Amino acid sequence: MSPANTDAASPDRQAQPAGPASVRIDAWLWAVRIYKTRSAATTGCRAGHVRLNDQPVKASQALRAGDVVKVRTPGWERVFEVTRLIVKRVGASVAQQCYVDHSPPRPSALSAPVPRRERGAGRPTKKERREMDRLRGQG
Repeated sequence: MSPANTDAASPDRQAQPAGPASVRIDAWLWAVRIYKTRSAATTGCRAGHVRLNDQPVKASQALRAGDVVKVRTPGWERVFEVTRLIVKRVGASVAQQCYVDHSPPRPSALSAPVPRRERGAGRPTKKERREMDRLRGQG
């Protein structure tokens, strides 16, 4: 038996995890379906909407298991604890196994439908605009 064959069968090699030791944060956010595209994840990092362990990050920042990722969306902050690193985009059920979601419940104000006007109705009057603002909670 050659030394290369014994090295491949050593127990140390079998004990190592199959996944990578670190992954770019933008690639991970895309792979676990937090962002629809990788470029959107990169843009979110550049805009300061993504934080790693309470620190602002660049898209190329290395992510490791056990890190806490915060993603800001309008009116809501999502908090994820990384449990598994992946590079390729996977199905939603597999993606949910890669993190623990510590996010607070989604605010109900974001769930309210946006007021719609009938097509061709023109611009809203001042009274209608004030009513729409009141529905949105802005007035």
